[in-house]
Amino acid sequence: MTVRKITRDTNFLSRKAAAATSNDLVVADDLRDTLMANKSLAAGLAANMIKQNKRIIAFYLGQLPVVMLNPKIVAKQGEYQAREGCLSLLGERNTQRYHEITVMYQDMRLKTHTQRFTEFTAEVIQHEIDHCDGILI
Repeated sequence: MTVRKITRDTNFLSRKAAAATSNDLVVADDLRDTLMANKSLAAGLAANMIKQNKRIIAFYLGQLPVVMLNPKIVAKQGEYQAREGCLSLLGERNTQRYHEITVMYQDMRLKTHTQRFTEFTAEVIQHEIDHCDGILI
C-alpha cells in the first residue's frame, strides 16, 4: 500500500491531465490507497492531487473504493448549485453540478464501461473529473 501526499500546488492542479494507459496502473493503485487513507477527509481524489498528471479518479461507491481511468461525462441532467470543499484547497466554494450523469471510463483492466450515477456520487465524480480537466472549484 502506497499513500501519497496531497498537493496544494494550484499551478500543477490547473494543468489538464494526460490520458492514462496501462503504464499508469501503479498510479491508479496509489490513488486508491491514498483515498482509503484519507477516508474520513475525502469522498474522492484525482491523480493530480497526488502529483500525477494522469486522467485517473478514485471515489467511494458506498464503502467500495472505485477507480476510473480516462473518465468522461457523456450525458448530464438536472443542473444545480453546490457548495464544495477540496483537500487541495482551503475553504469551500460554489460550483455548478448535475444531479445525474453518465460516465464512460476504463476500469483497472482497461475495459470500457458506461455507467449512470446520481446525487452525491455524481457530484463527487464531477468534482474529480474537473480536476482532470485542470478546473479548480
